[in-house]
Amino acid sequence: MPAYKYLQEVWRHKQSDALRFLFRVRAWEYRQRNKITRVSKPTRTDKAHRVGFKSKPGYVVVRCGVRRGGRKRQNHRGMVWGKPKHQGINQLKFERNLQNVAEEKVGRKYANLRVLNSYWVNQDATMKYYEIIMVDPSHERIRNDPRINWIVNPVHKHREMRGLTSAGRKSRGLRKKGHRANGTKGGSYRAAWLRRNNMRLKRYR
Repeated sequence: MPAYKYLQEVWRHKQSDALRFLFRVRAWEYRQRNKITRVSKPTRTDKAHRVGFKSKPGYVVVRCGVRRGGRKRQNHRGMVWGKPKHQGINQLKFERNLQNVAEEKVGRKYANLRVLNSYWVNQDATMKYYEIIMVDPSHERIRNDPRINWIVNPVHKHREMRGLTSAGRKSRGLRKKGHRANGTKGGSYRAAWLRRNNMRLKRYR
């Protein structure tokens, strides 16, 4: 079995004694460090390479912890001066996933780098930890590599803020293809709805 395939199989069995012990020890270590920490090499080498990481200058790996749970509505003393429909405070969920939130946090801190992709590494009762792969668009090795220099284009600045990364596209419902994607044809579910609910008439008819 190739080394990366072996690693992949090990990480698939997250309930095994070895991985449960590793997760517990690492979660303790992550709690002692800053929420956003640059790491020298990816924790999951196989997964990092599957989502675009290369072990060469210009690539940076950053670990980020985000607090788990829903998003409580930010109302003073929980009071909503409106109809009962809008008076929910506690059991509300954030529209985007925590992985996308982690990418956004890292993208803000390392504003000179571009977010390429990310993957899960650990979690405990209160936190989820992700590693984010960043690319330096001003690095010579990146600019000269035809497989990655698309990210140098200024249109890819802060792609994590605009839902263009894999995690962001998932929360926008763009992971599906074919007949299952009918609700998002045209770019998003909002675009699909608008196209179907607008009457377009030719000027001369």
